[in-house]
Amino acid sequence: MIKRMLIMLVLVGAVLGGLFGFKGFVNGKIKEAMAGMANTPQTISAAKATSSDWQPTIDAVGSLRAVRGADLSLEVPGVVEEILFNSGDEAQAGQVLLRLRAEDEIAKLQSLEATAQLAQITYDRDVKQFKAQAISQAVVDNDEANLRNAKAQVAQQKAIVDKKTLRAPFAGKLGLRQVDLGQFLSAGTVIATLQSLDPIFVDFLLPQQAVAQLSVGAKVEAKVDAFPDRVFTGTITAINPKIETASRNVQVRATLPNADQKLLPGMFATVQLETGSAQHLVTLPQTAVSYNPYGSLVYLVDDKGADGKSQLTVRQVLVTTGATRGDQVAILKGVADGDMVVTSGQVKLRNGVPVLIDNKVVPKNDPAPKIVDH
Repeated sequence: MIKRMLIMLVLVGAVLGGLFGFKGFVNGKIKEAMAGMANTPQTISAAKATSSDWQPTIDAVGSLRAVRGADLSLEVPGVVEEILFNSGDEAQAGQVLLRLRAEDEIAKLQSLEATAQLAQITYDRDVKQFKAQAISQAVVDNDEANLRNAKAQVAQQKAIVDKKTLRAPFAGKLGLRQVDLGQFLSAGTVIATLQSLDPIFVDFLLPQQAVAQLSVGAKVEAKVDAFPDRVFTGTITAINPKIETASRNVQVRATLPNADQKLLPGMFATVQLETGSAQHLVTLPQTAVSYNPYGSLVYLVDDKGADGKSQLTVRQVLVTTGATRGDQVAILKGVADGDMVVTSGQVKLRNGVPVLIDNKVVPKNDPAPKIVDH
């Protein structure tokens, strides 16, 4: 009986030992596989950090407007009798552009002028008679009042006749003509627009934090979509003396030369304002920086090979970033000039992982990228 129990215990022990041995074998193989996977080199792209001069700038968007611009119209109604300009003409200040029919007003003016002349003759004659003591002072005073009234009516009628003529209030370029001969115009009907184009203003808004960096005479550069390859340079000419309470922005106006009249009022413009002096900073593609709640970091590539063999690994480094410029970002702290930095493939990396560098496809690193239509 004892012998049978011993044999059974030996068999049970053998079975259990086999099971535990097999489990240990499997676990060992899994560890070996995981260790092999952990050491598999990851393919990345990398580039050397370079340093360059960075000019601190403030970017804004704004709109162009003419130094002087107006939609021309007349104060009085009437029928168009004469048009003395063509669409797109250059007009000089005071140039006659349009006349309304004014025969009735001119006839009335002539009548009032005749009345004023008679009042003048009567007054002059009465003054002589008063000196001869032939009439009283009251008669002379009455005649003087009549004369002044007649002259005032003449001046009033001249103003009405003058309002029938449209003159350019300033020199500039005329827009499209909106009226035709014989057309009846109501008071205030727009006849054409007149815009003085050289120079031209660009108005833009900046946050109140930028007020300390603004000054009249500072240089600005503006670009418009119509001429993407051209930069228009001007200077700040005015800064609004109050901050808009709704947005906490300040309005700034710059003046741009526009001798060729390429810039037109109403155009959208992007404005760049230089502030401070240039700084020499390390530059990386923006794709090289990984942002997370704990800070910004990059992966540096180290060569830990020996005996002439290369063995590339990566390590994490926390960095302090500065301003961005196109596809680039300035690194204020954490990376030195010449360090090899991973520019893509960071998702599959951690400290100490071996890597292979493949730069067949690399991220953009253009400080001034341009939009290209395909």
